[in-house]
Amino acid sequence: MPTENISFENHQGKRLAGRLELPSGNTRVWAIYSHCFTCSKDSLAAVRLSRALARRGIGVLRFDFTGVGDSEGEFEDSHFSANVLDIVSAAGWMAEHLQAPALLVGHSLGGAASLGAAVRIPSVRAVVAIAAPSEPAHVRHAFSDHIDEIRDQGAAHVDIGGTGSYRITREFLNDIEAATLDDCVRTLNRALLVMHAPGDDVVGIEHASHLFRTARHPKSFVSLDDMDHLLTDADDAEYVAAVIDAWSSRYIKQVLG
Repeated sequence: MPTENISFENHQGKRLAGRLELPSGNTRVWAIYSHCFTCSKDSLAAVRLSRALARRGIGVLRFDFTGVGDSEGEFEDSHFSANVLDIVSAAGWMAEHLQAPALLVGHSLGGAASLGAAVRIPSVRAVVAIAAPSEPAHVRHAFSDHIDEIRDQGAAHVDIGGTGSYRITREFLNDIEAATLDDCVRTLNRALLVMHAPGDDVVGIEHASHLFRTARHPKSFVSLDDMDHLLTDADDAEYVAAVIDAWSSRYIKQVLG
């Protein structure tokens, strides 16, 4: 099953790095996978889930948000609004070079960004939010000890979950605090699948409940049982991919057929 490296420009003219996971046979549909906060296109969940979807005939573009991984830019510019626009830029590249995506799959903050981007991408017919927060400001918990410093000094270098040191600016903080999802979810007009583990200790299950209650039909909820937030178990990624494949086929058929 081939993987191809690609790059594309975002709305700021920055080059974003991506990888295409290509099915061995015919590609039934194209999807964009959006990674979690401080993760990358090469995180375990991103790689395993994208490849598991490709084995099921779903071509996937996974890419690094602005300032993350191999993409250009600074991490401080990778706020929620920028993530949303990066997904829209990825969809534009796919429409020009492959086929416009019909499916968005996002993990954690990437799931929230996928919900924000879906209404801006006419080709999208289904969205999957995995362990996603119902409000982008939830990520403040990752640097809560530094919020006063960020507000007072304009920026702070913080260690987040042992993944590295990141410069968080006042503008970054203001962006995630101003961003809301309720209107996006309420007016999504696409099929929505919310997937969440009841015991998720990073993003609580109440976030999934709020997303599900806010959304209109068609909507579905699948419990991820005892899976961890980062989906580090390979079998868990296979399960999630199998569910996404089965669930989305009903809505994608309406596009492809």
